[in-house]
Amino acid sequence: MNRTVTVGLDGSRESRAAAEWAAREARLLGVPLKLVHVWEPVPEPIAQAPLLGAETHQHWTKRIPREAAEGLRLRHPGLDVTTEQASGRPSEVLADAAKDAELLVLGSRGLSGIGGFMVGSVGLAVVAHTERPVVLVRADEMAADEHEMDPAGIPSAATPFRPVVLGLDIESPDAELVEFAFAAASRRNTSLRVVHGWNPPPYYAYGLAADLELHGELARRETSALTEALRPWREKHPNVEVTEESPYGTPGNHLVDASREASLVVVGRRIRRNPFGAHIGPVTHAVLHHSTAPVAVVPHH
Repeated sequence: MNRTVTVGLDGSRESRAAAEWAAREARLLGVPLKLVHVWEPVPEPIAQAPLLGAETHQHWTKRIPREAAEGLRLRHPGLDVTTEQASGRPSEVLADAAKDAELLVLGSRGLSGIGGFMVGSVGLAVVAHTERPVVLVRADEMAADEHEMDPAGIPSAATPFRPVVLGLDIESPDAELVEFAFAAASRRNTSLRVVHGWNPPPYYAYGLAADLELHGELARRETSALTEALRPWREKHPNVEVTEESPYGTPGNHLVDASREASLVVVGRRIRRNPFGAHIGPVTHAVLHHSTAPVAVVPHH
């Protein structure tokens, strides 16, 4: 596998924001950046129309990746940027492109007024069917958005990165997911905030409403289990400061709240071989649609 950061590009605001994020990540990783421009063939009668003729179509399909690559090279001197053009269904082409990438980066529309994402069908399909990490980036995402406030109270690319947030299910903590989050925090020289939201088993629910001692015992148990699950990675990455949180309640809600102070949110997706349907769990689905920071979805078994 060639180690590259690959980004899906279609000329939209969201794909341009994704390309900028991908360029920054490629520099952090020390790998090349590949821009993949996908166009869907149009029906023959439409393709023959004067405004959509072969020459016009060819002009636009070449211009978008060329101009994007030129701009990225200027803004990121020394970064190796290549382009690739492909035709077909975007979700299929991009999922295929991800196979040879360190990670795939896609853009998503921001939800006007409340932040977060509006993940389209292409993005969901790619996330659901690729076995490589996929990062979703909001339209208008800026480098400064990932950094702490400066003394004037304004985010600045000159200040340290905000923490990386990891959503972790301690019942089955996957090594690839945890390693991805620790590595992301390490190369940003920032802390890792691990969030494990939990709900009690159904048979505890009634008792919890009236028994604060029982609630406290369950909370201590969850906190201790999270500490044990992270111990091997704390030892492997001693340079990464880790904070652990085991709040009671819906995990997706806690991660969306944490995203407001994050440079990146990392969540997992269990790989299923059934070809039908979008295999994205409810927590990851909630984070994809409502996070205010870029979201990395790491598939695992």
